[in-house]
Amino acid sequence: MQDLPVFEDLPGRKARLETAFKRLDPSLRVPTQAIGRRYAIGCVAVEITQRCNLDCTLCYLSESSEKVKDIPLALVMDRLQKVRDTYGDGVGVQITGGDPTLRKREELVAIVKRAAELGLEPSLMTNGIKLTRDLAQELKSVGLTDVAIHVDLTQERKRYATEEDLNAVRKEYIERMRGLGLHVIFNTTVYDGNFNQIPGLIRFFAENADVVNLASFQIQADTGRGVIKDRSDGITLKSVRAKIAEATGNPDLNWDNIRVGHPDCNSIAYTLVSKNGTTRFADLNVDPSLFAEIISSTTDLKFSRMDSRKTSLAVAKWALGQPRLLALLLRSFVKVSLRNGPGMWLKKNDPRKLTLIIHNFMDASDLDPMRVSNCSFMVATDKGFVSMCAHNAARETFIRRPLTIETPEGKKTWNPLTGTYVDDPRSLQLPVSTYIPANLAEIPVPQVPVSTLPVAMGAGGK
Repeated sequence: MQDLPVFEDLPGRKARLETAFKRLDPSLRVPTQAIGRRYAIGCVAVEITQRCNLDCTLCYLSESSEKVKDIPLALVMDRLQKVRDTYGDGVGVQITGGDPTLRKREELVAIVKRAAELGLEPSLMTNGIKLTRDLAQELKSVGLTDVAIHVDLTQERKRYATEEDLNAVRKEYIERMRGLGLHVIFNTTVYDGNFNQIPGLIRFFAENADVVNLASFQIQADTGRGVIKDRSDGITLKSVRAKIAEATGNPDLNWDNIRVGHPDCNSIAYTLVSKNGTTRFADLNVDPSLFAEIISSTTDLKFSRMDSRKTSLAVAKWALGQPRLLALLLRSFVKVSLRNGPGMWLKKNDPRKLTLIIHNFMDASDLDPMRVSNCSFMVATDKGFVSMCAHNAARETFIRRPLTIETPEGKKTWNPLTGTYVDDPRSLQLPVSTYIPANLAEIPVPQVPVSTLPVAMGAGGK
């Protein structure tokens, strides 16, 4: 373990992991569960703007999103600190919005830099329109690890009628990111309008797996200001899994051998893409005991994607000294080779790992308390950390609430609708209370959250 970095404050990390594991429903505490064993949380979204330069037909933002001002930089930095204090170092933090590239460039760079200084792993969530190569290079230089670019038909980009047409846009973004050393992700919202086009998207991502590391498919949810509401009965987690598996040529693709939170929320498949005449996919999730061992044996190790090649070599060297892990790796290697042929590993066939993820977000009117309370994807608010689906359902309340901020002159109240400070917060016009459905809690405007809303309180939370 000497050649590999470890997390800071290992006793504190152990306590955080134990807390996260105990928070899970007992049915989810399985050996392949990453939450509470490898991660204190899956990731945390820090929203730095509500503005966006697109108007997606399935937008999760709320009606007031274009009206509210960007929260003060000091509050963003405070939320990053609370992510670090609550979940520890090495946590993935999404710098998001709206589209974060609409924030002033110097502020965006400062936010990413601060996240990295805190030992967090910042990723940029964007539609790519304003993400120039120059900006990506600068963000990388201050610590950005991932860039997740959202491109699909719900954005109604002019002159693009199909997902295949949009591959021209994706290809342009791929070339912008090529060689920068960033972990590149593409996000796609799945709905009736593109469900049958998923196989073509899978092929495209596989053909560009030299740059694209992960493809994320987010199932349509009725939440926010989007104009498309109901989805057909054919768009389900099961059907999206099957459609992706069909495209890979692996109808029995193992989605359940790795758990991150609730299985109805997140599905993960690791594949190896090789090109021997035609593009082929190998399912790397063949042995759940391997991933259970990886999770347990690497609990204290901190892997960085800033230099993935160096990290991979160091991990390989370390694994040689782990007999059980090495045996499981060899067993898995044999299984995959027997199924797909040993030639897939050859350099001439250009083998590349491509991770496939499905996020099954919930409708605002049909939140499942079990899934919310076991959420692995939180949003940072001024009062704590809230499940993404619950936050989206009550976004209007969260983004219009007046916020308290420390200034050189003392505490002041900031009005998000004007971007100015007010002397008397009682003078503000507050939004009506928002109700979280499915027997969760009411979120009264002055007090977010109340005790029955599943929330992890950070340092300084009240």
